Amino acid sequence: MTKADLITEMAAQSGLSKTDATKALDAMTSAMLKAFAAGDTVFFDRIGKLTVVHRGAHPGRNPRTGEKISIPASKTVKLVPSKYLKEAVNG
Repeated sequence: MTKADLITEMAAQSGLSKTDATKALDAMTSAMLKAFAAGDTVFFDRIGKLTVVHRGAHPGRNPRTGEKISIPASKTVKLVPSKYLKEAVNG
């Protein structure tokens, strides 16, 4: 599903115009990015919990050359799915 598809679906289900649905989605995305930058967790009742996690530095290998490389530490976002999301995916 693309952003345009999501906006169309949001507008259809909520009765908002596509312009208002776009503004709502952009505001939600902005709020989530601020929360992640602050290291906070974002929780969606029927989707799950999005948490910032730290990945430590570790060795890796360049798949093209086979050369050993060092992968630096980084932060990423991890989804812990809710029961509802698991049921939707697994049927």
